[in-house]
Amino acid sequence: MTSTTTERTAVITGAASERGIGMTVADRYARDGWAIAILDLDGDRAAQVAAEIGERHGVPAFGTAANVADEASVTAAHAAVQAEVDAGRLPAVGALANIAGITSPVPFLETDLALWNKVMAVNATGTYLVTKAFLPAMLDAGWGRIVNMSSVSAQRGGGVFGKVPYSAAKAAILGFTKALAREIADSGVTVNSVTPGAVDTNIRVGSTPESEAKLAADIPIGRVASTEEIAAVFAFLSSDDAAYLQGTNIDINGASHLH
Repeated sequence: MTSTTTERTAVITGAASERGIGMTVADRYARDGWAIAILDLDGDRAAQVAAEIGERHGVPAFGTAANVADEASVTAAHAAVQAEVDAGRLPAVGALANIAGITSPVPFLETDLALWNKVMAVNATGTYLVTKAFLPAMLDAGWGRIVNMSSVSAQRGGGVFGKVPYSAAKAAILGFTKALAREIADSGVTVNSVTPGAVDTNIRVGSTPESEAKLAADIPIGRVASTEEIAAVFAFLSSDDAAYLQGTNIDINGASHLH
């Protein structure tokens, strides 16, 4: 695929967790020649992961703390990334992967307002705040790629690990993606989303071999997705080749959910 990625930085939220989608996406961007900026609640870990990925692939890399649900924290993280750009240590931001998220594994009647608000804040409000911080520079440049992480849970209601609050938050991301994409459709900045099904990540800590076997058996393709397969879709949606995809959602679920 073609891209002028050596001149651009990809910002990835929630990319400091081992075996997480975010870390694999950051690694794929770097492998494709992007500079990377990792934003994560754990700032020290974000800096460490960024340095490791940057060294492995020979690209500029930066990591800093960000609570995506907190506007002041996002503003500070954006300022830190911009300072790296202004100092010439990072090229201008050209892509944003909104991946940071949390789940809600309990049944609806066991939830409370605090859980609902937290899940909505991290997943939906976080996507809004980080996008709002990094979008203006992309619009000024006339080129950019925003890829938002939703979930198959938003489409079929619940899932492997996400119940009502999580499904609602991930559904909000689908609506956000489509509305923003239409609003800025002719700007040169694209906004798209992905809806993974079950993925082999650390998000299902506590699962058993039996539950994993049942999960795989329920997926027509016969297995869960790898984080690398999810990262490949982020990479494509962030490339020049995806310029005509605007407001699109890509399902990655092994045929476990078909429209």
